[in-house]
Amino acid sequence: MGKLIFRKIARNQSGFTLVEILVAMAIFALIAVGSVTMLSAVTTQNELSDERMKALQDMQRAMLIIERDFLQMVPRKTRVEGEVSDTLVFAGNFSFESDSGSIGFVRSGWHNPQLTLRRSTMQSVAYRTQDKKLERLFSTYVDNAIGVEPKARVLLEGVESISFEFLEKFDSKKFEWKQAESVEELPIAVAIIIESEAYGEIRREFKVRR
Repeated sequence: MGKLIFRKIARNQSGFTLVEILVAMAIFALIAVGSVTMLSAVTTQNELSDERMKALQDMQRAMLIIERDFLQMVPRKTRVEGEVSDTLVFAGNFSFESDSGSIGFVRSGWHNPQLTLRRSTMQSVAYRTQDKKLERLFSTYVDNAIGVEPKARVLLEGVESISFEFLEKFDSKKFEWKQAESVEELPIAVAIIIESEAYGEIRREFKVRR
């Protein structure tokens, strides 16, 4: 009787068969592959989300800078190659060594606390595209010495082209947007059209302080 009980216990405590072990390993392998695939997909989506968020933040920051400049545009003449020009706003294609449209003018409101810097509160600025980058050109002084090149700050990347339009008033009731050209008086408003690889066409309109 004692030997019979021992045999039953030994039979109940027998290990897994080879087939059972292989099936278990296959199940664990499938679970591991699925987990890695899911983790990879989540990581990829997270990276894409971060890239899109950064691109959106860059676009918002660029628009704030552009808006600030256009809203503070002033009728200040500048010197071109040492000569005073009657043109207040320079605009057109391929100016300022741009690959597409461009615009240049003088803005006010450049902060200079307690006049600690030897410059005015006005600044010459320009916008252009080079190598699919939207750049803001600026100078320390409104009238730079001959041969002094402005500094360039990249605002956006992946920009196919930019163009500008001016809002002009023809009579007391009629307004019309026209392609921007160099003018000797400030326009009523300025529109910037950005062709972006990520967002397509973006148009923003800004009223000019006159």
